[in-house]
Amino acid sequence: MKQTLLFYLLTLLLSNSFAQETKSDENPKDFTKPVIKFNPFDGTIIAGYVDNGAFLNFTGPNISFTHKNSKIILGMLPSLRYKEDNGIFKNAPITPNLGIGVTYCYKMIAFQVPLYYNAKTAVANGRWNIGIGIGVRLKYK
Repeated sequence: MKQTLLFYLLTLLLSNSFAQETKSDENPKDFTKPVIKFNPFDGTIIAGYVDNGAFLNFTGPNISFTHKNSKIILGMLPSLRYKEDNGIFKNAPITPNLGIGVTYCYKMIAFQVPLYYNAKTAVANGRWNIGIGIGVRLKYK
């Protein structure tokens, strides 16, 4: 019994498998068809302004719609926010943050409208802040 299982296991490991090939009339890199897909990371770096400070973010998990040279991304934005506090009690000037937002990419350039949440503190209520950013897309086609 052990010899039979070992034989089947070795046969499975050593066998060659071939992937399906595309038909000659189909172009696998046809960029004229709209494509909607989920990406864990998109390769876009954005810098911008929000809530009297700056941010640097990288598009994280998202849903994207691609058509020709344009791409619209809706997703989470892992970010570093730079903000100087004015007052007696101050936070660190650079803080990690997670936002959400919409990014529009055309070829290698990207425009973004992010939303970041500032939590409630002793002196301010929690609220969402909208920003604007511009950046570069690292992987194109």
